[in-house]
Amino acid sequence: MTGSLLEDRRTIWVVAGITFLLFLVGNLPWQLDDYDQAKQAFTSFEMIKEGHWFYQQTPHERVATKPPLVGWISAGLFAITRSWEVSWRLPSLLAAMALAVLLFRTACSAYGTIAGLVALGAFGLNLLSPRLATLVRTDMPLALVIFLIGLLIWRKIEGQEEWKPRDRIRLFALLTISMLIKGPIVYAFLLPGIGVFEWWRRRHVHGSCSHGAVSPCHGSHDERRDTARRLQSAWSGWWPWIVSLAVFLLWVASGILFQLGFFDEVVMREFLGRFGETIHRPQPLYFYLPHLLHKFAPWSILLIAIAIFDLASRRWKIGAAFRAISPGIFWLVCWSLGGLIAMSLIPSKRVDRIFPVIPPLCLLLAAQVSSRGGALRRPDGPSRTGAAARRPYLAAALIFAIFFTGGYATSKVVSGYRDHRDAVAIFGREIRREAAARHWRYEAFSAKDEGLLLYVRKPHYIEPDRAVTEWNTGNLDALVASTEKAANLMPQLRGATVSQLKPNERKKGQGMDYVFITH
Repeated sequence: MTGSLLEDRRTIWVVAGITFLLFLVGNLPWQLDDYDQAKQAFTSFEMIKEGHWFYQQTPHERVATKPPLVGWISAGLFAITRSWEVSWRLPSLLAAMALAVLLFRTACSAYGTIAGLVALGAFGLNLLSPRLATLVRTDMPLALVIFLIGLLIWRKIEGQEEWKPRDRIRLFALLTISMLIKGPIVYAFLLPGIGVFEWWRRRHVHGSCSHGAVSPCHGSHDERRDTARRLQSAWSGWWPWIVSLAVFLLWVASGILFQLGFFDEVVMREFLGRFGETIHRPQPLYFYLPHLLHKFAPWSILLIAIAIFDLASRRWKIGAAFRAISPGIFWLVCWSLGGLIAMSLIPSKRVDRIFPVIPPLCLLLAAQVSSRGGALRRPDGPSRTGAAARRPYLAAALIFAIFFTGGYATSKVVSGYRDHRDAVAIFGREIRREAAARHWRYEAFSAKDEGLLLYVRKPHYIEPDRAVTEWNTGNLDALVASTEKAANLMPQLRGATVSQLKPNERKKGQGMDYVFITH
């Protein structure tokens, strides 16, 4: 019964439908008050309003620290949709959907339909993917580009193909895109895995030669060395990596030369500060592991359990297991674990930063559950824990993931509406509607909530002295301010009154209250 359930095409459509639904609703009600969403949203807003296409600021007028590519995409989408909310969130949503489809198709073609279903379920039905799918951040687009790079390497290894000029050009393009999304962090997710894989590959080939293998070890020493370089290589050569980095460094150098504060904010604080323990809050070395086990459950548990049972079937001969592993699957291990270890060594940590290891883990899980390419197989035949024996556990994991992830996402959405998490966003929308209907000229005072400026669609906050002057000379019709600042400003504003328009009361600790001051 479990086999027919997993092989039924309707199951695939149900899982895909639930996945995409969770992607769409996972962050409702939409707001910009957490996870630095306002900083990312403000880049494209400033591009359109101010024409700052290469270097932007945050809502509080500090230098924006990320390269502008995702901002360019959002600005282009705004030109098409004329909706800021859609243009801010669509890049992440499209990247999430593309990742889901790509994982499913790749796993199906390589390992079978059940493996494809597992890869799709693992990617969509966890606590990280639905959260990031419409978050106004760069994590999901970055994960897509890193996965495309890793997948290109995987296909070279699986097909035992040489790196050709067009492959290197494709790799260069993808690396440049990743650099313009979030800088050289792509190196941390890929280079450690490439290094370990190349070490293993050379050791594996030389080990096979020393044990009397006929092919590909026949011929002279130079021929064997050339074969080792050619077959199953993960390394493309230096130029795609160096030239893409040069493009990023050109952006950095221009920022240092022409943007005041760029060196301190981007180079010293954002980049070098990540490796220290004074600027950003450091976390322990093991920080990502328990979070990954929890956020990626039940698939993380399934990954570990299958590996343990496969090793037990080989009588815990770990060395023999790694010698028998296929190169393609070993690359998936190197890729995912290399990124996890490299990111764990950086003192500054946050759970969403480890997200790019999720897609290769999904593909690795698909390989584990497959009858075609189990990660650890006995040399004398199929593993005792073969695909048929695992199907009940796969079905149970899939059902559990649907209820676990769906229940968690539903509870977050319900609590968000109950606690009026989007109160300031609604307040800003009502202000814009009221001001447009009455043709009011209005401004906003600086506030703790970074999203306020975007909610009222203003590129800058107004200074208190200027606000008083503009108000008293009749050049301003309304002001948005926190209740604390309004109490000090009201006596200085002639004929000022507090409008009945105000945000719904939010849960305590979610931010300050605001008022709309009118004549």
